[in-house]
Amino acid sequence: METCVRASSRLCRLLLPKIFASSPGLLKTRQTESAIVGSECPYLLLCNLLLQAFPTMIFASSTYSLMKTLRHLVHPSLVAAAPIAGSQLPQDILMDIFALLEIPDLVRAGSVCASWRAACTSLCSTEHCCKLQQTPCLLYTSESLGDRAMGLYSLAEKKAYTLALPDPPIRSREIIGSSYGWIITADERSELQLVNPITGDQIALPSVTTIEQVQPVYDDEGTLCNYEYSWYTARKWVSVSGKTSILDLNKLRDKLFYKAFLSSDPSTGDYFVVLIHNPHAQLSFARSGDEEWTWLPPHTSYEDCQFQGALLYATTDSGEIHAFELGAPAVVAKIVLNRVKRSMSDRIYIVQAPSGEVLQIRRITTGSDGELSQLLEKTDTIEVHKVDLTSEKLLVEVDTLGENVLFIGRSQSLCLCAKEYPQLKPNHAYFTEDDCLNVTSFKHLRRDMGEFDLENNRNMEIVSPQLWSNSPTPVWLVPNPRRMSLASHN
Repeated sequence: METCVRASSRLCRLLLPKIFASSPGLLKTRQTESAIVGSECPYLLLCNLLLQAFPTMIFASSTYSLMKTLRHLVHPSLVAAAPIAGSQLPQDILMDIFALLEIPDLVRAGSVCASWRAACTSLCSTEHCCKLQQTPCLLYTSESLGDRAMGLYSLAEKKAYTLALPDPPIRSREIIGSSYGWIITADERSELQLVNPITGDQIALPSVTTIEQVQPVYDDEGTLCNYEYSWYTARKWVSVSGKTSILDLNKLRDKLFYKAFLSSDPSTGDYFVVLIHNPHAQLSFARSGDEEWTWLPPHTSYEDCQFQGALLYATTDSGEIHAFELGAPAVVAKIVLNRVKRSMSDRIYIVQAPSGEVLQIRRITTGSDGELSQLLEKTDTIEVHKVDLTSEKLLVEVDTLGENVLFIGRSQSLCLCAKEYPQLKPNHAYFTEDDCLNVTSFKHLRRDMGEFDLENNRNMEIVSPQLWSNSPTPVWLVPNPRRMSLASHN
């Protein structure tokens, strides 16, 4: 009972401002909220407020028998014990309310009673999970958490949580991407997996040996012992020391992988995954169910990708944007934005704004003022450009994100409306380290991470002191509690 009271008290504190904002007439005095939160059974009082706040929703979606059930909502047994199954709000209404919660509080809601647990479970099912709107969190490893757990720092709560992950141990892997609540990891054999840190679901991707530039090397017993890595693109050989290299199983991932992206939530069973990989940052992709990677020559030097359904937009380090229809029988690159002159120290991102506009983001870094052992380089400026595909002037610089907020790094680039995420700051960019050389060759260095104020052109720390290990590099994660549908993966 004590656990239920604590959980429902916290939910009261979270939900009451939302309820009163939508139904101001409910807030008669300043004492109303404190009286509810401090009551012996805040669950009961919260349910009554929900009935008052959302009568139209309830009675528009309920049958007569359900209304009859609601009349018995206030039951004496609720005060002395956890709510009974017959005394509950309609599941669809509970789900609409719980969709307002961040993942930690959704878990807490599920601990209050059987009715709330059922609503949380339904909300996290494939058909309903789209209702959830989660604030991005920072996902990281640290020595203090051990080899099989990750830390999740909530920007909404300014609080860290611990997540247990399936084998192989997460600290033995590299993280090369994050999309739709899943991370893309490379294990010690340089094989790739999709992992949902919230649910623990894991999906093996096609073998690394099916990538164009990789061949397996076996010993006399037929055991895989090395990889042969070929240094070529569609247009040239790029290594001055030789055409191929023989690499240890765990060394290939540092040479080969840059970033990875998903087209949609793998829980649904139908998705594309795209790799930016070396030599020279080329593209390869696979669709769910594929047994090998498909190479996308001839272009190189890609830095970021963004999906619109099966349509892939990829930007190069010169600002050029290519479009690929991955569902087509023959996939070819269509150039939708020509080369843009820039400094070689810049990094380029592509993102879709809430308004539907395509933005190109330029992240300018400079050498760090500190010791080399601490930080190799730091983000100095972030510029925003609007991609105009309808006029001759294809790239237009804008001096502000307005009410939007940006997330960039070794993850899917996101542009969100800060009004829908009140814990985030408008016209700010949250960034993590994604420089390929720094991440793979200088694993002991501190990461270039922070919160960038575009209006004042200054950096701030995400949290202090630092919670994370420098390797694997932290990434942004939009928590996704949707369980994988086994039927859709058969």
